[in-house]
Amino acid sequence: MSIYLHLQTHGMGPKEVSLVTKAYEKTLHTLCVKDCDDPLTEMIAKTIIKIAQTGIKDPAKISALAIKELEIR
Repeated sequence: MSIYLHLQTHGMGPKEVSLVTKAYEKTLHTLCVKDCDDPLTEMIAKTIIKIAQTGIKDPAKISALAIKELEIR
């Protein structure tokens, strides 16, 4: 999955990685994205990481903000 490659370059600790991974998986589930080769997964991963870097710790909130930012419903 896209998120794992991105996390390696952002120097996040184990707690942050866990939060970001949960938010990413929740977003994929909410949007019914199942194909990890779908280009949408790359956009989702980058957006999730960007939002998580603002200090938000709740995976559900990160996911909701990512969906809103991507304007996907």
